[in-house]
Amino acid sequence: MKNLFVTGTGTDVGKTFVTDLIIKNLREGGFSAGYYKAAASGIEKVPAGKIVSYVYKDAVSPHLAAKIARRPIEISVIEKDFAAASNQFEYLAVEGSGGIICPLRWDEKILLLEDVIKILNLPAVIVADSGLGTINATVLTVEYLRQKNIPVRGIILNRWSGKLMEVDNAQIISELTGIQIIAKVPNNAAKIDIAPQKLAALFSK
Repeated sequence: MKNLFVTGTGTDVGKTFVTDLIIKNLREGGFSAGYYKAAASGIEKVPAGKIVSYVYKDAVSPHLAAKIARRPIEISVIEKDFAAASNQFEYLAVEGSGGIICPLRWDEKILLLEDVIKILNLPAVIVADSGLGTINATVLTVEYLRQKNIPVRGIILNRWSGKLMEVDNAQIISELTGIQIIAKVPNNAAKIDIAPQKLAALFSK
């Protein structure tokens, strides 16, 4: 069982889209790959083939959606579902909720997204937008993950068009963080431009 956490620099940077491309790429390369997410909010139903422990209809942070639904998130449920999903696939992509600093539970118990990553012992890749503001958001995300001792295996720039600003963003992010930009994904891309074997090597051993 090999696992990889897919986080983003914020909400709506395209984590789900990129995670789907990662899984598609691995499957086309002959790898057994699947999807897991601890908590999703703002949806009514999970798409077929995806394993999600908690689903909430309110489009707010999972901790608040859980309060509204009166169905708090339990780490024991996440661990059980994660183990079951890991047993189904050799490679499991684990998508986060929002950005890296995301409360999953905030009542008599506190559970943050980073807690889940550590408990499940996952390395991470970061999905970031290619455009304006991404240097700040991406570098801060990298530094936060480093502070929490969560290994970062690479950065994926989404909504890539190849403009001068995006090329410059990619160069500066890479130089400031020392982390490789492993893929640049155009809008509505049908695939992620990275060899399946290289992608598989990012997953935990």
